[in-house]
Amino acid sequence: MIYLDNSATTKPLPEVLDTFRIVSEKFFANPSSIHNLGSLSEEMLKKSRHQAAQLLGVKDDEITFTSGGTEGNNLAIKGAAFSYRNRGKHIITTEIEHASGYNAFKQLENEGFDVTYLPVKQDGRVSVQAVKDAIREDTILVSMIHVNNEVGTIQPVQEIGHYLKSLNKVLFHVDHVQGIGKVPLNLSDSGIDMCSISGHKFHSPKGTGLLYVRRGVNLSPLFSGGSQELNRRAGTENLPGIAAMVKALRLTLEEYQHHLGKLQDLQNKMRTAFNTNEHMIVHTPSENAAPHILNVTVKGIKSEVLVHALEEEEIYVSTKSACSSKEGGASRVLLAMGVPEDEAAQAIRISLSYQTKEDEIKTFIDTLNKKIKQLKFVMG
Repeated sequence: MIYLDNSATTKPLPEVLDTFRIVSEKFFANPSSIHNLGSLSEEMLKKSRHQAAQLLGVKDDEITFTSGGTEGNNLAIKGAAFSYRNRGKHIITTEIEHASGYNAFKQLENEGFDVTYLPVKQDGRVSVQAVKDAIREDTILVSMIHVNNEVGTIQPVQEIGHYLKSLNKVLFHVDHVQGIGKVPLNLSDSGIDMCSISGHKFHSPKGTGLLYVRRGVNLSPLFSGGSQELNRRAGTENLPGIAAMVKALRLTLEEYQHHLGKLQDLQNKMRTAFNTNEHMIVHTPSENAAPHILNVTVKGIKSEVLVHALEEEEIYVSTKSACSSKEGGASRVLLAMGVPEDEAAQAIRISLSYQTKEDEIKTFIDTLNKKIKQLKFVMG
């Protein structure tokens, strides 16, 4: 099996699953319980929060554990919008957000908020000037994906964050789900007020994530209930998942320090092969792009057909975002980049992890070329 759908989800690491099992067995009590077993679980929770904060270079009380990127994005976007709506109801985002952000903005529009969706250039990148031009007196929030989940374009979040910080009145949320462990981002020095991260994108079990919330930022909770997670997120904490995610985060950041160049080399090998193939169009830009995502169109072959053809050889890629892959039609992201609708409907996404091997990429390229020839022959 060759698994190249890591932007949808990664395979949990064995040592991460070991941590999940051990914490499930030894720290099974509710961290909110006042007896000794509860206190032991609470200490494990505090230890996990401290480790996560250290790994991300932030303060312990700036970490809120969530169930993943979707919850983190919704808590940041809706929580900030409702908490600060007395200042104004204008929010700025982009046309290429992940569905969990994009649909949150659509929902806020129904609640009376005015949302500006910034266009992107052909490389999928928004301009800093466009953000500046969109700011109004009643703007309360700018929210933006750091690394696009379909094409891998990196947005200029540091430049935008520094500009917004100079205004001292507009909050900045960044969806860092696809960037964590692949594209560096200094949370404490980028003008970022909130940042979403999802564990299953870096070899943690699903249902884990965290939201960085800068000290002093108030969010209206999405859930009514207890006072867990600094009154931001009610509900009994998923302690085994939290501990496992923090371990996965540490291991991923260690991999990043030593093996980031490997991902770039593998992506470059694919890009070189695809650029010389007359049947293929590469949509991922060559600059300002993450090293683990490559989006390409195979002309004349629908993406679903190609995905299933590769699956016959136990090679797994995807069409668009996993959250949107079962929806019909062309990719909203590619259309926003100016890709023609027929090309957008024929695009596949290849996404790597630090576990991806060079010989797997060679096999994938060879198999893809073989499948293209077979499908072209059948289609006449």
